[in-house]
Amino acid sequence: MIVVTGATGNVGRALVARLVADGRAVRALTRAPETAGLPDKAEVVRFRPDDPAPLLAGATKLFLYVQGAGGRLPELLAAARTAGVRHVVLLSSGIIREGADETHPIHVMHATAERQIRDSGLAWTFLRPNAFATNALQWAPQIRTGDTVRGVFAGMLTAPIHEDDIAAVAERALLDDGHEGVAHRLTGPEATTNTDQIAAIGRAVGRGLTFVEVPPQEAGPLFPGTPPEFLQGLLKSFAATVGVAPEITTTVEEITGRPARAFARWAADHAADFRP
Repeated sequence: MIVVTGATGNVGRALVARLVADGRAVRALTRAPETAGLPDKAEVVRFRPDDPAPLLAGATKLFLYVQGAGGRLPELLAAARTAGVRHVVLLSSGIIREGADETHPIHVMHATAERQIRDSGLAWTFLRPNAFATNALQWAPQIRTGDTVRGVFAGMLTAPIHEDDIAAVAERALLDDGHEGVAHRLTGPEATTNTDQIAAIGRAVGRGLTFVEVPPQEAGPLFPGTPPEFLQGLLKSFAATVGVAPEITTTVEEITGRPARAFARWAADHAADFRP
């Protein structure tokens, strides 16, 4: 049995689908099973951070998403160890690297989770993706209603990764030997700017889209629901990528045997998300 937290998130959903297609026993944890829309063959269970033991009964592997732990990761790890879970695969962050700003809130969140997992005594694998292609979904409301997209830092350079490529690596880390004690750095195959990404989405939906840069001090309304301390950290990270070639790894191909998919492929896969 493989337990997947954050099962309705972008990566978790893709991972559940992959494991079910491979005939694996999957228990998908979600706060709203009735609206999860996960594959029928998955065991979809309501996540209860205050009572994790029943959720892990009979499990041997655990996929963890930090926010999916409900703020009670140590308790979840203790319950996993008691239940007989042997291996944890954590969706961490590429911000964990040598020379990183260790005060950045995203760094603190993921570094703390990694430390807690190391201290748990369980075997572990950390997945450290950099930019997610799904970050582009922040522009979907604007694209559905017009051809102009307002955003920060038109020239920021990233190598965004398709969520299913992360899920493919997670699947192999859960099912294959040799990943214990390893931190895998994950990226897409090529550098793109925000302007490039908007153009790729435009091609995918058959429209000409234009990116209009907004000063960072006016960015608040573009990130609704983002806590101010996180927003400032994000903007600082974004600014640091302008004109700077991003890290590009071949980890996806090395682990899965298939190259990581370019952003244009992601845009085509998600074209429906940008249409009215």
